[in-house]
Amino acid sequence: MIAAAGNGQQKRIMNLRVMHVLRAPFGGLFRHVLDLVRGQCERGIEAGIVCDSSTGGEFADTELGKLQQICCLGVHRLPMKRKPGLSDWRVIRELDRIFRDQSPQILHGHGAKGAAYARLLASRTGAKAVYTPHGGALHYSYATLRGVVYLGLERLLKGRTDGAVFESEFSRRSYVQNVGAAEFPHRVVHNGLYEHEFSRLANGSAEYDFVFVGELRNLKGIYVLADAAHQVRQQREFTLLAVGAGDEQSNLESRIAELGLDGVVNVCPPIYPVTEALAKGRCIVIPSLAESLPYVVLETVAAAVPLLTTNVGGIPEIFGPFADRLLPAGDSRALAGAMHQFLDNPEGAQTAAEGIRAHVRSQFHVLRMVDAINTFYGEILHRDEPSAGSVSSDLE
Repeated sequence: MIAAAGNGQQKRIMNLRVMHVLRAPFGGLFRHVLDLVRGQCERGIEAGIVCDSSTGGEFADTELGKLQQICCLGVHRLPMKRKPGLSDWRVIRELDRIFRDQSPQILHGHGAKGAAYARLLASRTGAKAVYTPHGGALHYSYATLRGVVYLGLERLLKGRTDGAVFESEFSRRSYVQNVGAAEFPHRVVHNGLYEHEFSRLANGSAEYDFVFVGELRNLKGIYVLADAAHQVRQQREFTLLAVGAGDEQSNLESRIAELGLDGVVNVCPPIYPVTEALAKGRCIVIPSLAESLPYVVLETVAAAVPLLTTNVGGIPEIFGPFADRLLPAGDSRALAGAMHQFLDNPEGAQTAAEGIRAHVRSQFHVLRMVDAINTFYGEILHRDEPSAGSVSSDLE
């Protein structure tokens, strides 16, 4: 645990100017940045955001509009493509102009693309570059060409990294394994929730037995879920709603039709806030093949809704002493068996959900997350001062 800052350091933290850089304003990464920026502005930090203008939809427009009113360094949006390309040079030129105008002391890059921009430009503007992966490039391996490119870029950017905030211990270990030793100051700071989010969700009259919430891509285990649903359907009636959007939506819908699951499994666009999506199911299913520290798992657990999810990424860190309840990733038989168990004994699943909720409530709070990251900024900026002492990882 990171100790609270002393009066001198707290004063320095409150005088900070921080710009957050990300690509797509949606999903858990976006939620993390929203929470962090709100908390920083409430503590007197001058903060701002730069993100893509072509994604996020109405939800992103609304949330960023709210932040525009409190962000001293502004909310800036410009087109950013997901894959590296020539268009990145145009983005870099525009970001360089924004950063020079706003003079941030910290450029905090989130995800692969946002962190690359922040680290490439920090030295040009006299700022310190802080990196948070949120999975990003760490989901790839050297077994694929894309993995070789992304992880190779991460290796090149190591020397431009002044500090890193890993959102899970899993993420920190993945960085060390795939990129190399984190030779810069770093911390593991878990995502957190607000106290009001730990209210039990009223889903007794839910429309569906199961609900999946997430991006519609293979990494989220959507085809494993389809195969598991097919196995369960051979023996009993049930309903499932997949809430989300993504590049593989049409492929998933084709798979559902091939398996004869039309009318059993439905797909609908993202629903905001996420609690409205959770309320549609008696049990949430998140069969991810890879994760970092997913907010949707935290939010489901906090709402005391039964959850079937996998033993990947930082999810075991969320479940803590209840991690033995997690399912093996990529195993449709195991998932189908867990779905049968829920349908047989929903009351038992509800009791288990209450226990996991109590654990998460004691460990994952947004105020703790914001204060820990703010304190780390102060250490990064002043680590060379004689009185600052050395900075090392809490989790070596």
